[in-house]
Amino acid sequence: MATLTGARHDQALWRDYLELTKPKVVVLMLITSLVGMFLATRAGVPWTVLVFGNLGIALCAGGAAAINHVVDRRIDAVMARTHKRPLAQGRVQPVAALAFALVLAVAGLTLLLVFTNALAAWLTLASLLGYAVIYTGFLKRATPQNIVIGGLAGAAPPLLGWVAVTGHVSAEPLLLVLIIFAWTPPHFWALAIHRKEEYAKADIPMLPVTHGEHYTKVHILLYTFALLAVSLMPYVIHMSGPLYLGCALVLGARFLQWAWVLYRGGRPHAAINTFKYSVWYLFLLFIALLVDHYLLLNL
Repeated sequence: MATLTGARHDQALWRDYLELTKPKVVVLMLITSLVGMFLATRAGVPWTVLVFGNLGIALCAGGAAAINHVVDRRIDAVMARTHKRPLAQGRVQPVAALAFALVLAVAGLTLLLVFTNALAAWLTLASLLGYAVIYTGFLKRATPQNIVIGGLAGAAPPLLGWVAVTGHVSAEPLLLVLIIFAWTPPHFWALAIHRKEEYAKADIPMLPVTHGEHYTKVHILLYTFALLAVSLMPYVIHMSGPLYLGCALVLGARFLQWAWVLYRGGRPHAAINTFKYSVWYLFLLFIALLVDHYLLLNL
């Protein structure tokens, strides 16, 4: 066994370390960060902030994800979705992953301090600690409301992008944070329903495990209604125009349709399809916000 474990450690490749950063999640976060940056100014984002600010945010997010891999390695090993992760299979040692996470976090915070401002760096650090320590280390195992409470850390990127450009917090980026905060529960609970047995096996108190699927489906539907209402607020406060309003209504109505289908339980694979749509929803909503912003500038 020791020989096999050592062989697995020797097989660690750059792809394993890339996987530790959860690159697909980081890309979605960077899209919202970019939108926050571009919405923050009418004069254009300085290229140094655009490049190094987003790189700093990405590195810190990747560091937090690597810590998540370390803390969850035993859980990952018993779940079908995650059992092939580098730490779960022993291709990367926990100490090496933690060192990797530290290097990423320090590099990211340094870039933010040098090329943006101290507030952006401190807020990014708070987001990193919120996800890696408070959510992953405590909330995930402590309460079925884990994803609701811990979702604030994952909702921070548009605020980080805005602050990287302006150096201050205002209502507009906080509204973008609120949109992602409202989006997180229906997004993640749909996946939790799909993977209910695995979470139960791993002894993680996700809402479908502790309160049942029907209870969770009701809350997904309620949160989706709340998300639709919150997503209209940028238009209400004149942060966006008619294009965004139309897109928010169409995208939100489709999300509600999926939440209703999931609630009724009449279609196979509704949970995972709701989860997949939720990813596209957030991506398209923020792209619509960005396009609408530049259309308004040119009017």
